[in-house]
Amino acid sequence: QVQLVESGGGLVQPGGSLRLSCVASGSIFSIKSMGWYRQAPGKERELVAAIFLRGSADYADSVKGRFTISRDYAKRTVYLQMNSLKPEDTAVYYCNRDSPPYVLWGQGTQVTVSS
Repeated sequence: QVQLVESGGGLVQPGGSLRLSCVASGSIFSIKSMGWYRQAPGKERELVAAIFLRGSADYADSVKGRFTISRDYAKRTVYLQMNSLKPEDTAVYYCNRDSPPYVLWGQGTQVTVSS
């Protein structure tokens, strides 16, 4: 069974940085493009970054130039480097396939940007 485990969140001041990690088990990781999503309170889950099979990436306008997605096949891990964080980046962050059908969502990792 595919399992996704996110980590690396925390409390950070505006302008700070965090690096999130997503470790994937099962066959999903080596085949599919992956994405990082976030869900803020009262809002729908949104895709903020995706990395494709050949390593290219795409970003939501709201994070472009500040976030960088990468992957390590050997470690079965996808990363999200987040710089210049803003209060509006506060959310629970999840990883999954970049498009449906999704696998079971992990618990996510909370990112809080506040002074």
